[in-house]
Amino acid sequence: MNADPTPHGASLTSTCSRRRQFNTVLGVAVVALLLAGCTDIQRALNRGGDTPCNEYVKQDQDTKRMTITKFVKQQTGDEHEPAGTVVDATMVSVDLLCGAQLNGETPIKNADVAGIFIKK
Repeated sequence: MNADPTPHGASLTSTCSRRRQFNTVLGVAVVALLLAGCTDIQRALNRGGDTPCNEYVKQDQDTKRMTITKFVKQQTGDEHEPAGTVVDATMVSVDLLCGAQLNGETPIKNADVAGIFIKK
């Protein structure tokens, strides 16, 4: 029997320290992946032109831009990024139309002037 606990204790401390470092590194890596992937996940889940107006008006500016960009791509059938001026102009139109739609469930692709006066 070994009466000196120091070698075993040092080994245990060293193992715990390495495990703690590993967990820290792993935690940082997971957070970095989640943050980097958020935009990709948002893009994948974003419905573009099928987004209801009541959801669109609650989105922050970045999410609105992502929604409108996807909507323009859907309308044009082009997967390339649309020009910034096209996205900006479409955002202004959709902001105005969706903000006044009587039926909040109207998809942004169907938002129009008539929907301001008639609940469709």
